Amino acid sequence: MPCPSPLRADIIAEFDISSLPLLQNWLREQELEGDDGICLLRRTLDSSGRSRGFINGRSATLQQLREAGEHLVDIHGQHAHQSLVRGDAQRVLLDSHAGLGKQAEEVMVGYRTWQALHRRRQQLEQNAEAVAAERELLSFQRRELETLNFAADEWESLQADHARLSHAASLLETAQFGVEVLSEADTACLAQLNALTSRLRSGLEFDAGLQGTLTMLESAQNELQEAVYALRHYQQKLDTDPQQLRQQEQRMADVVEAARKYRVPPEQLPQALTGIVARLDELGGSADLAELARQDEAARAAYLDAARSLSEARITAAEAMSAEITAAMQTLAMQGGQFSVALLPLNEGNEHGLEIVEFQVAANQGTPLRSLAKVASGGELSRISLAIQVAASRAAAVPTLIFDEVDSGIGGRVAEIVGSLLKQLGKRHQVMCVTHLPQVAAQADAQWQVSKASHAGKTLSSIRVLEETERIEEIARMLGGVKITETTRKHAAELLGVPA
Repeated sequence: MPCPSPLRADIIAEFDISSLPLLQNWLREQELEGDDGICLLRRTLDSSGRSRGFINGRSATLQQLREAGEHLVDIHGQHAHQSLVRGDAQRVLLDSHAGLGKQAEEVMVGYRTWQALHRRRQQLEQNAEAVAAERELLSFQRRELETLNFAADEWESLQADHARLSHAASLLETAQFGVEVLSEADTACLAQLNALTSRLRSGLEFDAGLQGTLTMLESAQNELQEAVYALRHYQQKLDTDPQQLRQQEQRMADVVEAARKYRVPPEQLPQALTGIVARLDELGGSADLAELARQDEAARAAYLDAARSLSEARITAAEAMSAEITAAMQTLAMQGGQFSVALLPLNEGNEHGLEIVEFQVAANQGTPLRSLAKVASGGELSRISLAIQVAASRAAAVPTLIFDEVDSGIGGRVAEIVGSLLKQLGKRHQVMCVTHLPQVAAQADAQWQVSKASHAGKTLSSIRVLEETERIEEIARMLGGVKITETTRKHAAELLGVPA
């Protein structure tokens, strides 16, 4: 019996990426572009455990799906705090929130320019003798190849000319044989053809049907005569000068020797010369070291000027952002908590500036500030992340935000504030929230119910969208537990802002 096909599930998500230029560029680089402004992700899984991924209908690796997903979805939950705990994301968030993206890019360009010059200067200073010896060797090789004056298309011409000159006698004999066969021998083709055409012309008086044959033979006669002229012309122009042959052989020998010396095929000698010239330009002349040192210092000064300007702007932005998020924390059951955007100085700086941007938090009054990435409580981190996202939502690049149980450890008035903050955030992003609090669920534009049930000895999970009446029942269940009363239904309708 044939084996049954494995069961398969398809998971498909469509995203609007019209406002995500970084993702659009990434898709172009990966040759995974789709319709304008749309990114379609698809993952297939079968019961045998195999899976395949697709982006815009093209096969993609799991790594590519993961990279695309980082541009599209940010998850904040008990165990998955993605971008906000990464140092680079914190720096980008601060710069974006303060409108410092252009300055940060200028600093990056300035640093890379300085480092390229600095590395080149160090190389020349540390290997001055070796560089001088290499420059001398390359200069000799350049002169040698320029003197050879060999072009890529010359090799084929040389081979053809040499073959012709070395076989000149045989070629002359062949041409003469052709002339004799066609025109000069007693039984030459042309002579016999002339006799035949003469007789056919006479026969035309008696049968006009011979005209077609005569026409073809006259055409052949003309072609043969042209061939005789061509062979005689070839005899005249064919050069059998031994001196020219020796010159061609010497030229070929010089080219072959150069190719052997530089370890390339003869036709690649021009590319070898190009590489030598490029390397000489890279090494520069002996007088270039002082000029390179001057350029190095100038590039460093330009970088430092730009980096210091960026640092000053970051200090102002960090103070404002710290105060804004600290204020938001007070409404999220974190009274007395403090948030700080710390700028940790770097001795030499890097392409991102003269400091490391680090988000620090003290979840409770009297506790010291610690790195956001090291906060122990997942619930606290979720709520801090929520406060940060609300404050920075105008600059956030990820369009879809998922909050997993941000209501852990809170209730009542704080839960309602959390719901209001999520609703505010939902005006600029697509927000999904897993919650057990009716105050949070009631703020949503749409509500889904996730449930589990046993069937045939297996536990199955299902999800469905709730209609208005179903939402009232679900919110009432979240408010009152197993037993739902008319009072809880009225309370649920009040939370939803709909008639009971």
